[in-house]
Amino acid sequence: MSTTPQPIYEVDPDRLSDGRWSHEDNRRIDEGDIVSSYSGDTIAMHHRIRRPFNFHGGQWTCVGKWSNHGSDSLLAEAYRLVATEGYVGTATDYVAKIKDCEAARNDPMGFYHGGKSFILTGPPVDFVAGQEEQPGLFGDG
Repeated sequence: MSTTPQPIYEVDPDRLSDGRWSHEDNRRIDEGDIVSSYSGDTIAMHHRIRRPFNFHGGQWTCVGKWSNHGSDSLLAEAYRLVATEGYVGTATDYVAKIKDCEAARNDPMGFYHGGKSFILTGPPVDFVAGQEEQPGLFGDG
């Protein structure tokens, strides 16, 4: 198991919001872009991801989210997406990667999942609630 800590980035708390269920609209509303990109279930079941979020000039997808040590805020784990044609290395699909579950869990680079136009690349990073961002001209965190 790797002893190197995962990188942690502080983001506007709104980006980690679980939002709330609207019975009127029959959907979640006010959900943050990081949380709404959660794709752990869709990667495993359907081999696809939900709409990614932007951060530091790249696209990312969330694969895990949980309460940040009992606080009201969430912590989210995400992987950066790289275009298939720009990826250097051998991609592994989800089914092949999890054949040895223990090795997959302990791989410091995380899961590589080949898709039609992207690959999830590691190491994974964590996003935690930081200071609220002031509205600006650019929406990229």
